[in-house]
Amino acid sequence: MAGFDWFWKAMGGQQGRNQKRSKAIVQRADELRRDLWQLDDAALAARVTNSTVADDPALLLACLSVAAHRTIGMVPFDVQNQAVLRLLEGDVVHMATGEGKTLVGAMAATGFALSGKRVHVMTVNDYLADRDAEWMRPLVEFFGLSVASVTEKLTPEQRRAAYRSDVVYAPVSEIGFDVLRDQLITSRDQAVQHGADVALVDEADSVLVDEALVPLVLAGNEPGRAPTGKIVNVVKRLRLGAHYTVDDDRRNVFLTDAGAAAVERALGITSLYNDEHVGSTLVQVNLALHAQELLVRDVHYIVRDGKVALIDASRGRVADLQRWPDGLQAAVEAKEGLAVSEGGRILDTMTLQALVGRYPMVCGMTGTAVEATDQLRQFYDLRVSVIDRHKELQRFDEADRIYATEAEKNDAIVAEIIALNSVQRPVLVGTHDVAESEALATRLRGHGIEVSVLNAKNDAEEARIIAEAGDLGRVTVSTQMAGRGTDIRLGGTDEADRDAVVELGGLAVIGTARHRTSRLDNQLRGRAGRQGDPGTSVFFVSLEDDVVAVGGAGESVTAHPAGDGRIDSKRVQDFVEHCQRVTEGQLLEIHAQTWKYNKLLADQRVIIDERRANLLDTPRAWEELSARSPERAASISELPQEVLEQAAREIMLYHLDRGWSEHLALLDDVRESIHLRAIAKETPIDEFHRIAVAEFKELAQRAVTEAVDTFNTVRIDAAGAHLADEGLARPSATWTYMVGDNPLAGGGKSVIGSLSAMFR
Repeated sequence: MAGFDWFWKAMGGQQGRNQKRSKAIVQRADELRRDLWQLDDAALAARVTNSTVADDPALLLACLSVAAHRTIGMVPFDVQNQAVLRLLEGDVVHMATGEGKTLVGAMAATGFALSGKRVHVMTVNDYLADRDAEWMRPLVEFFGLSVASVTEKLTPEQRRAAYRSDVVYAPVSEIGFDVLRDQLITSRDQAVQHGADVALVDEADSVLVDEALVPLVLAGNEPGRAPTGKIVNVVKRLRLGAHYTVDDDRRNVFLTDAGAAAVERALGITSLYNDEHVGSTLVQVNLALHAQELLVRDVHYIVRDGKVALIDASRGRVADLQRWPDGLQAAVEAKEGLAVSEGGRILDTMTLQALVGRYPMVCGMTGTAVEATDQLRQFYDLRVSVIDRHKELQRFDEADRIYATEAEKNDAIVAEIIALNSVQRPVLVGTHDVAESEALATRLRGHGIEVSVLNAKNDAEEARIIAEAGDLGRVTVSTQMAGRGTDIRLGGTDEADRDAVVELGGLAVIGTARHRTSRLDNQLRGRAGRQGDPGTSVFFVSLEDDVVAVGGAGESVTAHPAGDGRIDSKRVQDFVEHCQRVTEGQLLEIHAQTWKYNKLLADQRVIIDERRANLLDTPRAWEELSARSPERAASISELPQEVLEQAAREIMLYHLDRGWSEHLALLDDVRESIHLRAIAKETPIDEFHRIAVAEFKELAQRAVTEAVDTFNTVRIDAAGAHLADEGLARPSATWTYMVGDNPLAGGGKSVIGSLSAMFR
């Protein structure tokens, strides 16, 4: 980022985040803008050169502002220009809902591109990538820059062309999958990605925190292990308490001695724990148990079109590209009586956190960055800059309404919605899962209230439902999906009834329970109060809620509920907030521990990437193999040099890639059992590192040794190395998915949380 040296020095480290200086630059940009209005388009675009970007950020902002007005009819507010400055400096900016993050991101991306940087604007889904790229295209292209979007539907050729653009909008998962697929190429011209200098992350807390540890997976078509139908039927007959137990936070399930005996009798085996069964049958029984007891239909997944579809708990949407580790996915399919999907060997994997770490510069924007400050600093060394609202917040956030039981809380929620609807005030209700949203909608319809339901089962209708959520008399019951990338306008899409809704107090937001992190609560609150609109928010809580049960485990509070079950006590209010802080701390600790495991793997990946690039881009493979086996090299020396080099390259890359895949599988197995090391007074993370480092050294040596063996035996002719003849063909089919074991997925009534004990 040398182009911004002047800007950095002028702003000066921590002082650079001083709002006073930032506002001074924006004020000067406002003054310059008046003169720039007089220039024609060509002259205006010509004012912004690489030296301009480096030497005069005020002029850059002024030119971008005028161009935005001319191309897309939007004049940025001063606070938006301040946000652009913060992004250019490499911060995560905290901007409230409705403050215009899309324009801010486009202006910053254009600024980076004008300084010669290629920019990836990371979104959370295909819809936003396509929408924002097309919406902001005229602004980017005004300066002679190119812009494109990458979505799931694009072919490799289309992706390759898109990634050549100066500014690329794409879902973070698609970028990650393209990186993984490029790790299988055997010729540089097969690459889809071209790398980038800057990752500008939209909804940064979602990508960098909520989903940071979700592994992106590239798999090849080899059979995987999964519970058999017989095992699934045996497990269905087991009973909680008698045959198995579940830990308090519903993360793990354990067979009892009686349960093991029952399974052994049903399967006709001597012991689940002998060498013959411990690595296969026992694993399959545990998978089937986990699927039966801990994964709940319409909470963790839905069944649609004969397939299991995971639900992204932090957004309430179907996670189209996500699945659980192969055995667990198959276990859920078997539980539901569906066709069990094909398993496969994991060829490569990468967390979103590791993906983002590949970029020389990272910045981002979100409406809930402040609450994620610690995580952003600890795991990415990113600072948060809070951007003032353009208009003062008019929303009133009411204190939680707390009830003794869940049933009393639910009755109070229904009564509140009925009261609000009776005066035609629009209501948005945020629920935690599909089952809850549908149950609430059913109760409301029983009272004659028309309800729009937005959840993972009908996410295709999101735009239409959200567009009308602020209209008179509208009641919208939604999972967390309404919180990202959408605006709710008072009075409906055309704001025809805006004045009437304002008179009623604006949009009323109701949360049916606190989440395990206050960030998700604030995302829901932020749906009201857009751009100075009036509005209210309130959360209903019961002492039986998940966040209270988990966060307050081992603690109790004395409560004196009223006749309707409501508890009006400052001490109980404080207890609920304490419980949420505890669950937030638990999530941060899980993140920190998992990060320690992933960090070493990410470091090893860098070494593999460097080795791969060396083999791809140089004659190194041929040089190494011919040096180790000169007789074989001499025997084929009549072939063209480019054929020899490519043959050697394919041989060495095959064994390197195969070795890396086996290394990942081995470390997966180590992580499954690493907790047993603590029994031997060894620190699990230290022991994991010791094993991982030792195995990685063997990987490197073994890959070369096996490559030499193959070089000596494989047929090599003018068509290249015939690896398939030796049984060394690469998978004929590959697919990508995200493993659904994110420990930071938002709170739910029984979240899956971390599958660490079984699948890490």
